[in-house]
Amino acid sequence: MNPDSLIKLARGIAFEAHEGQFRRGGEVPYIEHPRAVAERVGADPDAKVVAWLHDVLEDTHITADNLLARGIPQRLIDCVQLLTKSRETVYDAYLDRIAACPIAARVKVADMLSNLADAPSKKQIRKYAKGLLRLVRE
Repeated sequence: MNPDSLIKLARGIAFEAHEGQFRRGGEVPYIEHPRAVAERVGADPDAKVVAWLHDVLEDTHITADNLLARGIPQRLIDCVQLLTKSRETVYDAYLDRIAACPIAARVKVADMLSNLADAPSKKQIRKYAKGLLRLVRE
């Protein structure tokens, strides 16, 4: 599949998966967040695919097997899985995992910047500052 078709597929999956979800406050459709992340990752088509999908495993009914069945390459699903955090995940270990993958790190930095642009709490600002410092040093 060519890069543009793959991005379009990922975008469609994200729209479908996040349908009916809203950002903090309940007014902005959640899909605006993956859209903002995809816009922040630059021209790399792989990063755009991962950006569109970065929250689908964590926040929706979609599974890695679903993504594979829909045509997303395993190497990009692996990046999405790196970005998927459970409540039990230790934040530093999560960042270490992401830092080892350039695509996941690029998407996570874009994700943090998007979250910082969305009225974060002081706690979130500290968390994202720590994460950004960790990921941009690599």
